[in-house]
Amino acid sequence: MLDFKINSNSKTPFPHYWEMCVGSSHAYTALRADYQEQLTKVHQDMGIKFVRFHGLFDDEMSVCIENFDFTGKSQGITYNFVNIDKIYDFLLKIGMKPFVELSFMPSCLASKQNQIFPYGGNNSMPKSDKAWEELITRFIEHILERYGKDEVESWYFEVWNEPNLSRFFSGTKEDYFHLYEITVRTAKKIDEKLRFGGPATSYNSWIPDMIDFCQKNNLPLDFISTHHYPTDDPLWESGMDIDEFFKKSNGVPQDYPRGILKVMTSKTREEAQNYPLFYTEWSVSAMVGDSAHDTPYGAAMVAKTLADNDGLVEGYDYWAFSDIFEEESQKPGVFHGGFGLQTVDGIEKPVFRLFEIFHNLGDQRIKVEDNNNATAEILAVQKGKDLQIVAYNHNVPKEPIKTEQLEINLDKTISGTCEINRIDENHANPKKLWQEMGEPTYVNNEQVKELRAASQLKAESLKMQDGKINLELMPQSCAFITVSNYFE
Repeated sequence: MLDFKINSNSKTPFPHYWEMCVGSSHAYTALRADYQEQLTKVHQDMGIKFVRFHGLFDDEMSVCIENFDFTGKSQGITYNFVNIDKIYDFLLKIGMKPFVELSFMPSCLASKQNQIFPYGGNNSMPKSDKAWEELITRFIEHILERYGKDEVESWYFEVWNEPNLSRFFSGTKEDYFHLYEITVRTAKKIDEKLRFGGPATSYNSWIPDMIDFCQKNNLPLDFISTHHYPTDDPLWESGMDIDEFFKKSNGVPQDYPRGILKVMTSKTREEAQNYPLFYTEWSVSAMVGDSAHDTPYGAAMVAKTLADNDGLVEGYDYWAFSDIFEEESQKPGVFHGGFGLQTVDGIEKPVFRLFEIFHNLGDQRIKVEDNNNATAEILAVQKGKDLQIVAYNHNVPKEPIKTEQLEINLDKTISGTCEINRIDENHANPKKLWQEMGEPTYVNNEQVKELRAASQLKAESLKMQDGKINLELMPQSCAFITVSNYFE
């Protein structure tokens, strides 16, 4: 039996930092009706404020196109922001904002013909500083004119995505710092209050170097942004000398430990000094096809991560809100291990429900005392008169985990019933029903309705006796308990 004690006299602020942003597929998909429907649902049900995507300047967006006559002679470049306008108009209409990632390089400005992903992003530096600065100037002037100074100054801007990974950026670290410098200086000449940050790296990288570069060159840096995943593809095999966080056997990195994202975040928080710290990508795995994205495992890991990283970051951006995702082409099947909180058909995964639960939490965290050293933990929060408890039982895949019995000791001697919602193998787990259907690659409207119904949280009564709540938690599961009118 694991013992937990609630101390409701000890409280700290509990800001909903995870509601800052959510990631998505490349920019052009934001013009799709189903994308817009699913993003609207995420905003309404989870309170997410910003959305971030790659490929704002990709050729498919028609932002910067070189024109040729019938002889092949260049007739100059046309700039066209209509597709960007359609996306930004939609975001503002539903109450969201863009977290603007300036990428990739339009072909007509690129120094190399380096096409990545099926949608053809170009990962190279511009062929000249002047060409890139012209694009940035026209873009910034356009959005300021269309949306107004006050609105655009409330957005955030990053230069590129994961420039420390050769797949995303073919240049060097010095090239990236130069690209950041010319971008920021160009934009800030137009409006010095625009908020720019970086380095938008994978795996918490380059942060001290980024700060040092900006300080030495008197270059604006309004926030630090980086990314992390527990698996990172796995990056410990990449030769990037970043194996410090991983468990080892005979000196060779083998696997990541439970709580890895807090360990990473704590180090990054120190490196970021006093700058606001945003993780503009994170998830339970960096690999498409990992069942962690589709199962209660993901919900349990997210619950632990959000509880752990309280106070360490100003903003978190879960990657991504939907399996409408085309970096490696659109994958077949309903539950195919995609990054999304929802399937392509809009079926809410267990992790979607977990974010719903956290959105409904209050903003005062209550101290919990325990000495269990177990895979099961709890988070306690006050919302108005109610006591809210999120319990989760999580461990990483290769480590032991079992069903746990919890005894939660309240600091009031009350009896009666409280409300509980569960996320586990048998609750809010639509993948289980899909498997029972025979794992169809395609589902019809009636099947979608059934699967969405299976994803719903279902409230049940839970007994309290003499100020104690006894609870059983399956492996890789979560429970949300509400004790109404606890703070009368």
